Amino acid sequence: MQIELLYFGRPSDNLNIMRETVSPPAGIVTIGDLLNWLHLRGEIWVLELTESKIRCALNQEFASWNSKIKDKDEIALFSPISGG
Repeated sequence: MQIELLYFGRPSDNLNIMRETVSPPAGIVTIGDLLNWLHLRGEIWVLELTESKIRCALNQEFASWNSKIKDKDEIALFSPISGG
């Protein structure tokens, strides 16, 4: 399986990455699984990709950590948006 990851805002800035294609191991079936796998890259990844600090979109639609993923999906990771 190959997943396209797009990083925006604080995650992009702090992880110094905008886009990558990953091939997660078998057993990765949700966005949460994928993000937990990315946490294995180190402490900065854990700090930046926690559920309280990011929002996700799956194929350009807002998604949760429980959203199922499949081959060729695009997942965007970005800072929460607020405004007034």
